[in-house]
Amino acid sequence: MLVRFAPSPTGYLHIGNARVALWNYLLARRAGGRFILRLDDTDQERSRPEFAEAIREDLGWLGIAPDVFVRQSDRLERYALAFERLKAAGHLYPAYETPEELDRKRKRQQARGQPPIYDRSALKLSADERASLEAGGRKPHWRFRLSGHTVRWDDAVRGPAHIETAALSDPVLVRADGTVLYTFASVVDDVDMAVTHVLRGEDHVANTAVQIELFAALGAGSPIFGHLNLIAAADGTEMSKRTGSLSIRSFRADGIAPMAVASVAVLTGTSEPLHAVASLEELAPLVDLAKVSRALTKFDPAEIVHLSARLIHDKPFVEVADDLAALGIAGATAEPFWYAVRGNLTRVAEAAAWWPVVAGIITPVVEEAGFLARAAELLPPEPWSQETWHAWTEAVKQASGRKGRALYMPLRLALTGRAEGPELKLLLPLIGRARALARLAAV
Repeated sequence: MLVRFAPSPTGYLHIGNARVALWNYLLARRAGGRFILRLDDTDQERSRPEFAEAIREDLGWLGIAPDVFVRQSDRLERYALAFERLKAAGHLYPAYETPEELDRKRKRQQARGQPPIYDRSALKLSADERASLEAGGRKPHWRFRLSGHTVRWDDAVRGPAHIETAALSDPVLVRADGTVLYTFASVVDDVDMAVTHVLRGEDHVANTAVQIELFAALGAGSPIFGHLNLIAAADGTEMSKRTGSLSIRSFRADGIAPMAVASVAVLTGTSEPLHAVASLEELAPLVDLAKVSRALTKFDPAEIVHLSARLIHDKPFVEVADDLAALGIAGATAEPFWYAVRGNLTRVAEAAAWWPVVAGIITPVVEEAGFLARAAELLPPEPWSQETWHAWTEAVKQASGRKGRALYMPLRLALTGRAEGPELKLLLPLIGRARALARLAAV
């Protein structure tokens, strides 16, 4: 199996893009195949190097490591050769309408209740008429002549599928300025790279019929096509690279766990229950095209935040050590500190707010100074363990007659400065006796 993910570097990847990339990557890994990252960057006006770099960074953040990396802008000579081959075989024809003229044609057709497809008027031009247009400064764009037949294929997701190409416009393969369009470049690449499976969103179904005819025109067999159902935010928000809606970069900046994004991207719109999956290795066995729904599926972006918190609560120290070090959390105390606070975090960065509690200076909240003074007298000597909190509070309970909130809340407020937080049986050994005494005695 050889698959490809071919985004255009015109914006940041969103979760819909990640869905397609992850499905391709995980299916290839399961089959022992290979994954190509191919940037569709032939449109030099809209493509940006910063977006190209961002695509690679975002895929890496999700754990996707391409086996092959290709830029379509490096293959322009290959497209030129394929173009000449199609032209010589009579599959292409020049058309001279400007975008404005084409737009007016479409509007007239719609006003008459007709489908807004290209009327092939360029085919009626004589050689003299074409020469006259070109002498007047018109440069042709080049269209691929569709057969007008029914194109059928066995879709890997949708099952038997067909498109009537008579209902489609002959696609433009090369613009008047010489820019090669996706429909054409993609097929040439898939042929040259021997791509076996093309898995993409179902908004490309009509493109598939066109491309199957292009494969045939180039003398090549078609890969297996599969079209995943689309996903959208619960409020119907359209995902777009240009608007940054639900972008992978925004999740990264917000401190979301990458596998939370991957879990939602892959499992949403399938019969597999949505849940947090800890690694791509664990997610791969759940990837099954037979489980994909054919309906548009909506999801709540809050699910990603929820799953992220679940994943963070289970993360071992080794996976976050570098992130914690970047927050200034390091040393022998860092590991037990992580296990003490992780259950109270939704993002790793939130650990920084708890670090001063065990390794720095806080402002204790002192309520009932007399009670705290008596509690300080009962603090046991070190060394301390996770049993120290229970032993100490039991002694304070016996001495004061307090229990429940009246016993525990004044101690928590003094020791941490907060009314809620991680278990004190875990924090107290890290705070240490000297800090605990100072905070209990603070006025």
